[in-house]
Amino acid sequence: MTPLDDSYLNMDLLRFTTAGSVDDGKSTLIGRLLYDSKSTFEDQIEAVEATSRKRGDERVNLALLTDGLRAEREQGITIDVAYRYFATPKRKFIIADTPGHIQYTRNMVTGASTANLAIILVDARTGVIEQTCRHAFIADLLRIRHVILAVNKMDLVDYSEQRFTEIVEDFKRFASRLDSIVDMVAIPISALHGDNVVEKSQHMDWYEGPTMLYHLETVYIGSDHNHVDARLPVQWVIRPQSDEHHDFRGYAGRVAGGVFRPGDEVVVQPSGFSTRIKTIETYDGPQAETFAPLSCTITLEDEIDISRGDMIVKQNNPPQKGQEIEAMICWFSESTQLSPNSKYYLRHTSKEVKAIVKEVRYKVNVNTLHKIEDDKTFRLNEIGRISLRTSAPLLYDSYRRNRATGSFILVDSQTNETVAAGMIV
Repeated sequence: MTPLDDSYLNMDLLRFTTAGSVDDGKSTLIGRLLYDSKSTFEDQIEAVEATSRKRGDERVNLALLTDGLRAEREQGITIDVAYRYFATPKRKFIIADTPGHIQYTRNMVTGASTANLAIILVDARTGVIEQTCRHAFIADLLRIRHVILAVNKMDLVDYSEQRFTEIVEDFKRFASRLDSIVDMVAIPISALHGDNVVEKSQHMDWYEGPTMLYHLETVYIGSDHNHVDARLPVQWVIRPQSDEHHDFRGYAGRVAGGVFRPGDEVVVQPSGFSTRIKTIETYDGPQAETFAPLSCTITLEDEIDISRGDMIVKQNNPPQKGQEIEAMICWFSESTQLSPNSKYYLRHTSKEVKAIVKEVRYKVNVNTLHKIEDDKTFRLNEIGRISLRTSAPLLYDSYRRNRATGSFILVDSQTNETVAAGMIV
């Protein structure tokens, strides 16, 4: 392996999502990022150029770099979540290009659920609209702490500083009602012409902030993971049964929070037995510590009955434990509806339990943030709050405190369809 390969593997990773109304230019922006940062192959560019000519487009349609489905290209919209990967010398990136239509809200929730940052696009001509507020609300609901407000199509308003300022003030008024967004940067851009995307714009010398790529490369996300509450949901018990490792018993999983070191005193939940960490093993050998979101295998000093679905935690700050769960959910299913007394499988970390909907508290009008309390049925793409009772206790934190231990999905027991995503309140 060359040093270049090594440095690439160890490079910092930023996951970000794009959101905006139809025709705000999300796919074009991502195409511009990929094109101007030299992250596309020549044959891809040639194929896009050929398709653009065949369609009669005036210029190369960079949106075709991300919109791959035939229906997307025909209608000029994004339908499914498209993931794109690229890297610069400073950072690796995974982009989730999510749809803007209200009927694809579930797709946006899926794409944004693992994102560190959200780019919310606004058309400079129309300004902040209902869709903008909806996407900001979903970003807040999913605890995305970093937001870029990208005011696109500045070329169509003569690169007006006054128009840009008006839009930023409108968005800030709405965002002040949200809790999770702690870092918001507004950037005036033209994705079509490349202004302030990768290179500084010659047309907006009044803007003194960073370009979009520079901000993506430098935004600090190290504090986004919970490094306080130590959590390791056990996914697999490793027993090699070989002569070389005859007595080895390791507990493998992905660290969901906190830091673990050999010698730390830990408690296994739900049994409550305590012991100490003997070693932390990885593919690269024993480690002095492990932390979220790394995967590892932990060996313990004492023999304790541990199986998949159990959780290894520190004594000083255990997770909440209970069968009564309050959660915000987004309904995914087209064929079924959620109503009180509905029964599902609930999958949380590495544990699966049966669950029943005790009560539908309210639904949220995502345009106005008003609560709807008189309608107790969830349909496709609707968001709201419910209370659940599970067949066995869950070990959880609030989603606001820990995205990994505070999230779950509901699965229809008859069809095995994932019908909802939930964030524990």
